Amino acid sequence: MDLLIAQIFSIAKRMWKFRWYGVVVAWLVGVISAVAVLLMPDRFEASARIYVDTQSILKPLMSGLTVQPNVEQQVVMLSRTLISRPNVEKLVRMADLDLKSQSKSEQEATIDRVTKALSIQSTARDNLYTLAYRDKDPETAKRVVQSFVSIFVESSLGASRKDTATAATFINEQIKNYEAKLEEAEGRLKAFRLRNIELTASDGKDSASRLAEMAAQLDRARLELREAENARDAAEQQLDGAGTRGGGAAMPNLLPDSSVGNIATPEIDGRIDAQKRNLDGLLQRYTDEHPDVVGVRKLIKDLEEQKRKEVAELRKAAQAAPAQPGAGNTAQQEIMRMLAASKVQVASLRARVQEYSSRYGAALNAMKTSPQLEAEAAQLNRDYAIHKKNYEDLVARRESAAISGELDVASGVADFRLIDPPRASDKPVAPNRILLLAGAMLISLAAGVFTTFVACQLRPVFLDAAELRNRTELPILGVVSALVNPSERRRDKVDLIRFCVAALGLVGAYAAGMTAMAILLAKHVG
Repeated sequence: MDLLIAQIFSIAKRMWKFRWYGVVVAWLVGVISAVAVLLMPDRFEASARIYVDTQSILKPLMSGLTVQPNVEQQVVMLSRTLISRPNVEKLVRMADLDLKSQSKSEQEATIDRVTKALSIQSTARDNLYTLAYRDKDPETAKRVVQSFVSIFVESSLGASRKDTATAATFINEQIKNYEAKLEEAEGRLKAFRLRNIELTASDGKDSASRLAEMAAQLDRARLELREAENARDAAEQQLDGAGTRGGGAAMPNLLPDSSVGNIATPEIDGRIDAQKRNLDGLLQRYTDEHPDVVGVRKLIKDLEEQKRKEVAELRKAAQAAPAQPGAGNTAQQEIMRMLAASKVQVASLRARVQEYSSRYGAALNAMKTSPQLEAEAAQLNRDYAIHKKNYEDLVARRESAAISGELDVASGVADFRLIDPPRASDKPVAPNRILLLAGAMLISLAAGVFTTFVACQLRPVFLDAAELRNRTELPILGVVSALVNPSERRRDKVDLIRFCVAALGLVGAYAAGMTAMAILLAKHVG
């Protein structure tokens, strides 16, 4: 630290040797800077304040029917991008600033100057925007701000309508594309259904479900066939037994309980089977409480009750017939009638079993290709559903966009209110000569100090033996001291006074200039 302080003092002593160079340079820079500041032209500022009202009573009422854009964000983005080259070129033409520009370079210079002089200040919370412009002529500045306000309002309206038209055009193009896709999907689905119409089920079941249903029907038909064959065999046995014992004797237990229990009612059984199949189909689509399901179950219950009554009557008649004397022929005729009915039922059930067997075989063979067909049908249905949904959404959005455009035309994107009309200031707002003079004084003083530092570096001087020995790395044999007489002391004192007067004179001149400038400004304001 001591070494650093010693070096600073050493540099200051060497700079003191060239102090008059610094004073001269400081005065030259100070005079030039002061003249430049005083010759700078006055600049007047014109400004206008605009309030942007983004609230509208129609928009809450139309919520859900129209697209609600973020108007505040649009206005903020517009304010940030308003000072662009196309807008500035338009502004230059509107304010007649291009009348004095003849060449292309002058026009470019005018555009650059206007771009730098324009400014937009906003308070985003209050939606207040201040448009300002500075120029040497207050009337020109006012005219530029008026044109700037017009461009600000027109740009917002034009951008909104342009966005609405662009969105409507895009949506219409997409609707046309999806109409073509939807028609193509409908054509493929129609061709597939016509090509595989025999495999298309009206109940919406897949091939596995239809195959399981056919297997259940086949098993049920086979069971009914075995029951009918057992009833037929029992009737034949009873008829054979009655023939061996003779027709005139009474035949007790002509029809045992096992045969009586196998009494068949083909008509009622067929109706019950049909209703059960209908019930299975309804349960695939509806719940148990659906009126159609409840009605079918009640009908099945009534048919089963009717079947029980007929079987009971036939059993009662069969059991009562042997108790009557001389009723052998009658019982035998009844057995023959029942045998004939059993044979008819067996033949009918065999035909049903054969039909179900052929259907089951055909469905089993179709299972080899049905998964591929079902996958293709599912893909076609999925593509059709997607295109249809997108088409309907686009149509709804088109209607919403149309209503939004009409809403914007009716209520406007935002309400632009001119709070303060364009007005130019009476006094110049720039340049701030007091501040510039203070800066010029500091620059001149810095230039003087820098000159002395450069001079001492260009013409170095060693002030003591230690510094000389450290710089040259040579031994010092001796030092000759200078004797200062009183006349030299007086000369040095006069020189110091002159230096102080010159330096303080520069500072005093600047202080007097800034004071006079402040007084003139105060009088102008008063």
